[in-house]
Amino acid sequence: MANLKDLRVRISSVKSTRKITSAMKMVAASKLRRAQSAAEAARPYAERMERMVGSLAANLPQGVLGPALLSGNGNDMIHLVVLVTSDRGLCGGFNSYAVRNAKQFINEKLSAGKEVRILCVGRKGRDQLKREFGSFIIDTYEGMGRKGMRYADALEVAARITKLFEDGQFDVATLIYNRFKSAISQVPTRHQMIPFEGESVTEEAGDMAMRAMYEMEPEEQEILAKLLPRNLATQVFRSLLESFASEQGARMTAMDNATRNAGDMLNALTLRYNRTRQANITKELIEIISGAEAL
Repeated sequence: MANLKDLRVRISSVKSTRKITSAMKMVAASKLRRAQSAAEAARPYAERMERMVGSLAANLPQGVLGPALLSGNGNDMIHLVVLVTSDRGLCGGFNSYAVRNAKQFINEKLSAGKEVRILCVGRKGRDQLKREFGSFIIDTYEGMGRKGMRYADALEVAARITKLFEDGQFDVATLIYNRFKSAISQVPTRHQMIPFEGESVTEEAGDMAMRAMYEMEPEEQEILAKLLPRNLATQVFRSLLESFASEQGARMTAMDNATRNAGDMLNALTLRYNRTRQANITKELIEIISGAEAL
C-alpha cells in the first residue's frame, strides 16, 4: 500500500497534468474556430475550380488530350502518394487515420505490381511510415501551419509535385488527408490530382458542357495550361486547411477526454489518500489507548 507521501506526490502530478491538458484543450478550441472557418471558406472555391477545369476538359475537341496535368503521360506504373499529417501529437487518432488509409492504398498498388513513392507533409506521417515504407519516402515538409496555413506553403508543395511529374518521377499522384467534418469526426480522404480526376470525368460535367456551348478565347488548351497548375495548388491548399482544422478538432477532443480522465483519477487518489490517512490516525489512536491501558 502506498504511503501518504507517495499519494501526495501522485495527486500533485495529476493536478499538474490536468492543468496542462485543460490549457491545451482551450488553445485547440481557439485555433479550431479560425481553422474551421478557413476550411469551410476554401471548399466552394476549390470545388468551383475543379468544376471549371472539368468543363474546359469536356469542351476539348475530340481526340485532343490536353496538357499532361490533365491527361497524364499515358502510364500507370509509378504512383506518388502525398500524405498530409501533423508535426505534433496529442491529437488522438488523427494521424493514424490518414496513415492507415495511406498504408492501405500503398499495399493495394504494391500488390498490383506498381511502384510507389511517398511525399510526406507533416512529421508524424513520416515517423509512422518509415519503418515499413521508409525506402519509398522521397521528402518531408515540416513546420507548415506553425504560424497558420499559408497559400505560399501550398504553392511550394504543388511546385515540387509538378517538378517531379515533369522529370518523369511518377505517373499518378494521389493526395491523402483528413477532411474536417466536426470536432469529433474526421474523414480520411483520397484525391487523385494527376492526371486530373475531378468533375470532368463525370456525366454531370459532360451534360453541362453539352447544354452550354462556350467560345473560348484563348483556346481551351491554353486556358487549361494556365489553370491546371493553379488548380493543383488550390487542391493542396484545401487539403492543408482541412487537415489543420481536423488536427485542432481531434486535439481538442483528446485533451478534453484527458482532462476528464485526470479529474476521475484525482478523485480516486484523493479518496484513497483520505482513507489511508484515516486508517493511520485510527491505528495511532489504538496504539495510544492500548499503551494507556497497559499502564
